[in-house]
Amino acid sequence: MSASSRPRPAAPVGAAGSPGRSAAVSRSLTVGVLGAGRVGAVLGAALAAAGHRVAAVSGGGSTGSAATVSVSATTSVTVSTATATASAARAALLLPEAPRRPAVEVARAATDLLLVAVPDDALAGVMAGLAGAGALRPGQVVAHTSGAHGLAVLAPAVAAGARPLALHPAMTFTGTPDDLDRLPGVSYGVTAPAELRALAARLVTDLGGVPEWIPEAERPLYHAALAHGANHLVTLVNEAADRLRDAGVDEPARVLAPLLRAALANALRLGDDALTGPVSRGDAGTVARHLDRLTATAPDSVEAYLALARRTADRAIAAGRLRPADAEPLLGVLDVARREAAANREVMA
Repeated sequence: MSASSRPRPAAPVGAAGSPGRSAAVSRSLTVGVLGAGRVGAVLGAALAAAGHRVAAVSGGGSTGSAATVSVSATTSVTVSTATATASAARAALLLPEAPRRPAVEVARAATDLLLVAVPDDALAGVMAGLAGAGALRPGQVVAHTSGAHGLAVLAPAVAAGARPLALHPAMTFTGTPDDLDRLPGVSYGVTAPAELRALAARLVTDLGGVPEWIPEAERPLYHAALAHGANHLVTLVNEAADRLRDAGVDEPARVLAPLLRAALANALRLGDDALTGPVSRGDAGTVARHLDRLTATAPDSVEAYLALARRTADRAIAAGRLRPADAEPLLGVLDVARREAAANREVMA
């Protein structure tokens, strides 16, 4: 979809016609994007569409073929050549007017906002490297997009006088222009000092999103919830698709799509009341047959099935959908299967 036909993000908070905001909050910002991965490139493009100036972007090296992104003489983020090339292509596609520069130059060009979108485990080293290189300045806002981290990882930036912000979009990205159409309505896990809450809310609004204020201490739990729900959902769907193929189904997606869409919609709307199936009914015999066939056909799937079945039973009991007395035979089947799986694992070790 072309930029001209794509819906623009919501008007910035504090823009003309919205009294009550300071000029510092309402003005266009000069932004640097450090990391042209799927998230950084898309959010940078969305900020540009909202009227901000993306002064520079880093990612993939100056030629798009470098395997190391240098932050300082002692700090670098190593990426594969394919990843570097993909980052360069994303930057060219989504941020065509923003020059690609080394990380230190991007930080210096970002006079208002430095958006840092690098892998979680690289973030601390990147911040230390930028601070050590003298690339950060007092008053500059340094915002990272990591869900797992809060403000503590930005301590080197704070020591340099910069202001810290954690701004995580609760969305999965492809790194293509289609992502811009998915941004409206997305929630952002935001952790910010009190003096930056207005700016953080404005940035999220500019991105078409909704802020969710996450305390610093709860960032790991927030991120665990999202990973458990989204990443494990992908694994679960693919496990189900593989088992359908084992059962002779040629197009598992066709079978699963309406079922999973309904299950997801019902779960989001009804919570545990959406639960159906043999575990919620206490059908021990059916579950035992599932386990027997999985053991014979796909033994690697057994432990995941057991863990999810047990957790499902616990939630069904707590929600009053499965009476404890009716659950006893089912729980017995699961316990026996769990012990057998553990014994088999020991034999294979």
